[in-house]
Amino acid sequence: MTDLLPKYGGYRKLRSFQVSQLIYDVTVRFCGRYIERTSRTRDQMTQAARSGVQNIAEGSQVSATSKKMELKLTQVARASLEELRLDYEDFLRQRGMPKLEPQHPALVRFKELRCKTLEEVQGWVTQERNKNTDNQRRKKTGGTDDEKRTVVPVSCGQFSSVFPLSYSCLAANAALSLLNVATYLLDRQVQRLAKDFETEGGFTERLYKIRSAKRSESLK
Repeated sequence: MTDLLPKYGGYRKLRSFQVSQLIYDVTVRFCGRYIERTSRTRDQMTQAARSGVQNIAEGSQVSATSKKMELKLTQVARASLEELRLDYEDFLRQRGMPKLEPQHPALVRFKELRCKTLEEVQGWVTQERNKNTDNQRRKKTGGTDDEKRTVVPVSCGQFSSVFPLSYSCLAANAALSLLNVATYLLDRQVQRLAKDFETEGGFTERLYKIRSAKRSESLK
């Protein structure tokens, strides 16, 4: 039976699942704080984030009997997270907030943290907001040259001056950074699944091989 039904599940150990689950937690918190309760966007963002998590899990569970379905569900998860990415980008653009470049110091610090929990993401948002507020205060009151140099300019598209990064702006950029990681991992996962399906086949192919082997043994 182990040849016919290989090990399946184990999705909780997948890095793509772990990051997607964190994105879901961040999104539920984000929508609860920054998206109007009556807005359809609130439900759409939450559902897109949930779809990313659930489809990875479901795909892993059906992998024993249907590699084709596992591949399809993983692609659905990838598409859901892409939809969510657009919602976060729209949130920033429509409110005149910057989407930070990957090399922006705040995002560099975020990526170095390798956050695993919602609390860790919230901690980074609070630290960066406080740091940004302190820098703005020093600039207004005429701090030392060293202090003035700690003011980080935002450079992304039309945003080229020092911009006061709000809590919602930082939270959205954190979510986008996590989405970059999750979609990258899912792209690689889809490629691996497609290659495995091409070379090894699925349940039907394994069943055929086992039946053929049994017939050959019975004829000896």
